[in-house]
Amino acid sequence: MRWLKIMMAICIIAVPLNSGMAFGENENISGLKNLLSSFDDPGMNSRDLAFFLVTHNYDATPVGGHVEVKLNAEVYLLIPNGNRPGLCDIKL
Repeated sequence: MRWLKIMMAICIIAVPLNSGMAFGENENISGLKNLLSSFDDPGMNSRDLAFFLVTHNYDATPVGGHVEVKLNAEVYLLIPNGNRPGLCDIKL
């Protein structure tokens, strides 16, 4: 879990440096899936996942045990998946 906090701190610093790049709301679902499949964290909860996504400029809100992500006029439900590969499962 400590590496996740370090990674999030790096992301917070890196996002303003990359502010000229298109992130989050300008991407499609495949960009979101690629980001989420790039990491594994069995201890990640919905608040951690929402924070991770916000640092990557996604419109993400933790709601109970899942995260709602608004992307291209759609709302996706992301559910942290524990020990399975990737960070979460995605439902429309």
